[in-house]
Amino acid sequence: MVSPAANTKVRDVRTPTAADLRAAAGRVAAVLAPTPVLPTALAPGALLKAETLQPTGSFKIRGALSAVSGLPDGVPAVTASAGNHGLGFAHAAARTGADATVVVSEHASPAKVAKIASYPVALVRHGADYDAAEAHALSLPGRFVSPYNDPDVIAGQGTIGVELDAQTEGPLTVVAPVGGGGLLAGLALWAGTRDGVRLVGVESSASRAVSAAVAAGRIVPVEVGDSIADGLVGNLEPGCVTPGLIAAAGPVLTHVSDAEIRAAMRWLFTEHGLVAEGSGAAGVAAVLAGRVEVTGRLVVVLTGRNVTVDTYRDALGSR
Repeated sequence: MVSPAANTKVRDVRTPTAADLRAAAGRVAAVLAPTPVLPTALAPGALLKAETLQPTGSFKIRGALSAVSGLPDGVPAVTASAGNHGLGFAHAAARTGADATVVVSEHASPAKVAKIASYPVALVRHGADYDAAEAHALSLPGRFVSPYNDPDVIAGQGTIGVELDAQTEGPLTVVAPVGGGGLLAGLALWAGTRDGVRLVGVESSASRAVSAAVAAGRIVPVEVGDSIADGLVGNLEPGCVTPGLIAAAGPVLTHVSDAEIRAAMRWLFTEHGLVAEGSGAAGVAAVLAGRVEVTGRLVVVLTGRNVTVDTYRDALGSR
């Protein structure tokens, strides 16, 4: 995600279709086993979709695999990220043998950079922040793979829903965190293929770029604050296709505070023994805070577990 002043050039990004979702489902299923759905006391019959159990600890590996696996032979892939997308991208490149480059800023988290560097990808350090790293990545040869504003990435995230087709029956209320909107847009793509799906997107109260774009009908800059859900914080790339896909599905968009997210992280640990990062616990936070009206069976997507020991210790100890 970008700052309001970042790269104002609008990239031509294709809006994904149901055909892209089908193609992504094949690519992802060829590599990843379906993540389990776990019973939870959040509501009668409710389930947690445990993306925390992915090899890289996050759902982001789905979109990365979809994009990297779909590259024509000989076309290199490049991205900018020192977080879950970068890790998923590096893992996907290692699995497929793709020529891949990950650009990170000079001030990116050393722990996250070290994880990315453990894979056979070209790691480039450039610039003082993510915006500078992304601008450099866009200047490199190859197919740029955005963490959220990319048709193959969006379709890849939608494969969570394809797995839910085999794991659930009847009407569903599916709750998912929202940052750049790649996950909710992918789920919106999937919801168009199945009757009775109601989507709820949960933003951090510190950063509500997608809901602002949906309300305005265009990308608008929003004020962004710090949050324990760092993966949900930031503005959208100009011309981003995710708000349009989301708006067409008509989901409920809500938001949660850091205090509510910390409470959800504690709840997941004490009730289920599950570790979730702040972004990953946002959906549970919204349910616990009473902001989700359930129709049919409730499914909450736990999107990731990659949190530092110090941050997690603070979350468990806070009240």
